[in-house]
Amino acid sequence: MATSLLLSSSFLSSSPLSQPRRLTSNVPTSCFPYARTSAKLFLKSTHVPSCSFRFCHKIMAGTSIGETEEEGVEPVTVGEDSAAFDLGQQKISSWIYFGGILGVVLFLLDVVWIDNSTGFGKDFIAAVAGVSESHEVVMLILTLIFAIVHSGLASLRDSGEKLIGERAFRVLFAGTSLPLAVSMVVYFINHRYDGLQLWQLQSVPGIHQLVWFSSFVSFFFLYPSTFNLLEVAAVDKPKMHLWETGIMRITRHPQMVGQVIWCIAHTVWIGNSVAVAASIGLIGHHLFGVWNGDRRLASRYGEAFDTVQRRTSIIPFAAILDGRQKLPKEYYKEFLRLPYLSITMLTLGAYLAHPLMQAASFRLHW
Repeated sequence: MATSLLLSSSFLSSSPLSQPRRLTSNVPTSCFPYARTSAKLFLKSTHVPSCSFRFCHKIMAGTSIGETEEEGVEPVTVGEDSAAFDLGQQKISSWIYFGGILGVVLFLLDVVWIDNSTGFGKDFIAAVAGVSESHEVVMLILTLIFAIVHSGLASLRDSGEKLIGERAFRVLFAGTSLPLAVSMVVYFINHRYDGLQLWQLQSVPGIHQLVWFSSFVSFFFLYPSTFNLLEVAAVDKPKMHLWETGIMRITRHPQMVGQVIWCIAHTVWIGNSVAVAASIGLIGHHLFGVWNGDRRLASRYGEAFDTVQRRTSIIPFAAILDGRQKLPKEYYKEFLRLPYLSITMLTLGAYLAHPLMQAASFRLHW
């Protein structure tokens, strides 16, 4: 992302302020207070009326008077470019380090949680299952536990990072969330057909293809931070990003939209009460994440997030349809990037690996 701040020369021309030109900025000015000071001094030196500085401030924040965008002018992004990946800037040593960390994490996850002879996963599932004989209730409890830990730690991120540092907090966050997520997924796989059958559509022509396509598309709604693997593994210092391009133009909360699509598709296919319970829990968790995510970004980024919020929508395509989101020319190129190619390959691989995943889950007897 460029960090320069350009002033449009036509802004300082003799044209009236009722037809302003947009300042060009690729970074949130709330993060760079010196940019505002420089702009103010520049405006004073060119004898622009002092009242117009307020107008300049709004433009630098990414909006214009009346919160509208000038026709024919492509809005300047204040957030980050989603899924950007420059192969030339990658360090081989970082990816070797990432591979080593991934191997250690998987090994510890197996020994400490998954392996029934050494891990705590089986005892955890047994303790939760002891609350009720209903698989639906157990599924909801497992989802609730995961949601409380996952969203709770996310809410404590700012204070936690100040206390123990970004990398240490990421290790804590992943180290607690990952085992709970594995438990929830394994229990769902093992008991997905144990509930009350509500409908049976698997023999209906075209349903399998529809479910497959919907599940495939749902993975393209992954939140862009998921692609920052080096930050996920704490090889690079983890950051809270304000994304604005790519999938974020369609919906500000792609993770929620993708989860809803996935849940609906699998519930239609399985058609029983366990699938319904799992979908209610997962969708409920992600709907809470919509509110919590916006709250955290507003606290971190202030005006810059307000600008992104005005330009985007929670409901897919809503901001595009009502004109708040101006798609750039060749928008499709924001998806022609290595992370999305990787998602395509991984999604196809996950589909082909379904029998292996089911067999591995059955062997655990959770």
